[in-house]
Amino acid sequence: MNKATKNDKKMRQFCSVPNVLNLIYPPVCGICGKLCNEFLCKKCSIMLRKQARCMVDNYGNDDKNFDEHLYIFKYEGIIRKIILKYKFQNKSYLYKTFVNFLLKDENLFEILEKYDTIIPVPISRKRQKQRGYNQSELLAREIAEHTNLKYENLCLFKTKDIIEQSKLNKEERIQNIQGAYELKNPQRLTHKKILLLDDIYTTGSTVDECCRILREAEPRKLGVLTIAKD
Repeated sequence: MNKATKNDKKMRQFCSVPNVLNLIYPPVCGICGKLCNEFLCKKCSIMLRKQARCMVDNYGNDDKNFDEHLYIFKYEGIIRKIILKYKFQNKSYLYKTFVNFLLKDENLFEILEKYDTIIPVPISRKRQKQRGYNQSELLAREIAEHTNLKYENLCLFKTKDIIEQSKLNKEERIQNIQGAYELKNPQRLTHKKILLLDDIYTTGSTVDECCRILREAEPRKLGVLTIAKD
């Protein structure tokens, strides 16, 4: 079985495997709300696919603490509206829509397979209690469920509550995020190819600070995956 066939098989399995969470998160299109087993109806899928393109920004020789950034949307229009609903309007079930779409992009899927560990950007206990869920954690768990990546949540922690980054400018974000994260159990990440997942990339200050902390574990590779980039 060649690589393309294996990828096609995994993506078909992703769309067909029943999940007990469907009882909690209804199988509806995350955009128009129409009942849909794949969490994205054909009409909305076509609309998003016109905007989607697997993009890779390389930072190997830059001053970033990560090697590359993967994303498929620009943070604008309908994508911005959907992400804001997912993040701030208690639409947690939308993680199914995002992951379904991400894993159907063959180019992105192949890049993901080159990593072996996926870690969500953590949020503080206070923010988790207010929101009821960590939007990045839901995405990372689901991606790990349907790829070869191992989900890891025992290493990177947010140790203090800070002002929401979206309320600050670039310079303020850099200062605000410093000292907010802590690394535990670094041996679990040593020599691993790590993919850090967040929902949006705006200035990059959050993911860069997280990756700076993760670098202490001496991973082989460190990349960032987001749904969209501003």
